[in-house]
Amino acid sequence: MSSYLALAVSVGVLAVVATWLFFSVDPVVAAHMQVWQAFIAWGCHYHSGGKLSGTTKTVVCMSFGAVVGMTAGILATGAVASLGEFAAPVAVGLGATVICLASKVPMLGTIPASVYGFASIAGLFLLGGLSPARALLPTILSIVVGAAFGYVSEALAGRLAKR
Repeated sequence: MSSYLALAVSVGVLAVVATWLFFSVDPVVAAHMQVWQAFIAWGCHYHSGGKLSGTTKTVVCMSFGAVVGMTAGILATGAVASLGEFAAPVAVGLGATVICLASKVPMLGTIPASVYGFASIAGLFLLGGLSPARALLPTILSIVVGAAFGYVSEALAGRLAKR
């Protein structure tokens, strides 16, 4: 099988499994884990170079971005709330600055992955009704599961392509 077709089959089949997992397995649903966050992490795995290195960069940087996003959400409704309509924009700007400055640390050097994590948690607390602090664990768990699906899909595609 060509590597192109092998990847398509691997990702397609595992996408079915991932979607079922996030919508049908009670502990996953109860934990507020999000399939869309997992798919972002899955794509980030490939965007970050794939293999174990891509998985590691995805989990570390997206989780870091989620922590920065959580902090920005807390700031927007707390320390900088007095800025009114500028509270959220200032909090986001501070978060973006932190992500860029932190990229000097080698493990946090994949800025896009950190931004994906920031956006993922923001989406969950803005649209999912959780507080920024309560959105952190489900976001990180979803990131880990999504990165794992990226790793497995790549490995499975490799095996299928050898046939």
